[in-house]
Formats: sequence, structure tokens, C-alpha cells
Amino acid sequence: MAPKTDFELVETFREGDIAGFNELVRRYQEKVYWIARRVIATHEDADDIVQDVFVRVYEGLKDFRGDSNFYTWLYRIAMNLSLNALRKKRIRDLLPYDEAMEEVLPSDAQTDGPVHRAEYESVLQRAIDRLPAKQKKVFIMRYYDELPYGEMAKILKKSEGGLKANYFHALKKIQEYVRREME
Repeated sequence: MAPKTDFELVETFREGDIAGFNELVRRYQEKVYWIARRVIATHEDADDIVQDVFVRVYEGLKDFRGDSNFYTWLYRIAMNLSLNALRKKRIRDLLPYDEAMEEVLPSDAQTDGPVHRAEYESVLQRAIDRLPAKQKKVFIMRYYDELPYGEMAKILKKSEGGLKANYFHALKKIQEYVRREME
């Protein structure tokens, strides 16, 4: 027997069977975690966001119209809650966010292998964190989640051309930051 589609699971839940919701959680929990983790960058905060996302989904599922795919709707909720959590975290920190995240790598670091890779990933994450919210959202969706621009346009309700421009500018800023830090 073929597994139920997302829409069938939504309908199962609407009919009063919690198993439909539980299956949706099982199916998408890890994806939601990684959406949150790429934005917020800490395991504990990402776990909290995952819980918040599925609480929001549980409460809103009865009103889900199905105008888009379930995953598109879920992704939008996850991304919005992640960005909101990031904004709140920035406000809570007494230091400005840029100073708190700044971790200067030695310019003469000539390491190879895993250490060099870890340094690069750290610098890359700082570069992403420094992006304006719109560019950060588009960059994460395209670079990490490999979403096509058409799907991103539906999720964000923006034009594909505008999203391509945001991605291009984000990529240039990231490349420049990484180049400066890795020299």
C-alpha cells in the first residue's frame, strides 16, 4: 500500500485522527530542524523552533486551504519563526550582533584538512549571519535547500527576478567576506 500523500494526512487529521498529524511531524521534523538550524545556528534554539513550528501547524491545519503544497506552507512557517527567533536573539544580546558573532581567524592560518574546513565553515556561517534578512532567507533557501526560484517565489510571494537578484547580491557579499577573512 502506497504511503498517504500530505494532503491525505491533512484530511485524516481534520477528520479527528491525530495519526495524520503525527505522520506529518515524522515526515518533516528533520527538514524543519535544518531550516531552523541554518538560520539560528544553535542546536537548542533550533529544537525550540521545531516545536514552535509544529504547534503552529497543529493549530493552523484546520485552516490550511491547500492553495500550495503542504511543504511549501510548512517551510514558510519554519523560515518565518526562525527569522523571528534570530531577531529576538539579536535584541536580547547586549552586544551588537556583529560584534558578538565576530571571531577573527588568524590571517596566517595555513592548516589543512578538517581544521581548515571547520574554519571555513565558521567564516561562511558568520558571512551568512551578516546578510540582510531578505538576502539571508533567499540564500539559505537556494544554497542549502536547493529550492528552485519558482518554489521560492510561491513561498515568499516575491517575483523570481527579485529573488535571483537577492541571491546574487547575497552570494557576492558572502564571497567578499569569506575572501577577506580567509586571507
